[in-house]
Amino acid sequence: MSYELLHFRDSKMVIEEKGMTNIVKDTLGYVDDWLPESPFKGRRLKSSLEDCGWRDNGNLPIIEGRRYQYKGCLQRIAIEANFHAYEYILEGLVRLQLGYDLGKIDVGLLLLTGERSAKSPFGSTKELVIREVESLYPTISMPVAVAIFNIEASAANSMLPCEPVVEVHGHGVVPSSSQEVRS
Repeated sequence: MSYELLHFRDSKMVIEEKGMTNIVKDTLGYVDDWLPESPFKGRRLKSSLEDCGWRDNGNLPIIEGRRYQYKGCLQRIAIEANFHAYEYILEGLVRLQLGYDLGKIDVGLLLLTGERSAKSPFGSTKELVIREVESLYPTISMPVAVAIFNIEASAANSMLPCEPVVEVHGHGVVPSSSQEVRS
């Protein structure tokens, strides 16, 4: 796999209770498969989430009367994402927390790039995510899962021969067996 999913504040339990474990896993795999192929990651992400049923409800407002919208939302699980800057973690968590506090969502899913400067003194991206999410409590108190994507590794793997066949069923994505290969 070229992404890693970290769970905080019982997010794994909430996702399991909603019966969304496989849908979340399949969606992340689908995004991971198709995202590296485009320089327009925002459009590619929205298209991928639409294919997976996360944008079926159309308008995904965070605050009524404002333009702020989630990237996707399904069964009260909201997705926020940014693949250009790791520092989006703070904005993404605040946007998800607003929806949680307003009673619109039960859990947040934040998708981030794992790419950071090799000169960073803060350790690995995973270590930094863990430290930051834990240190933001109680300000960020919702159940949240953070998916860290290694987009460069995904791009390298896209050069491997495989069949990118995906069957969409209802609100989930069922990948073909050839898509289970990840770095």
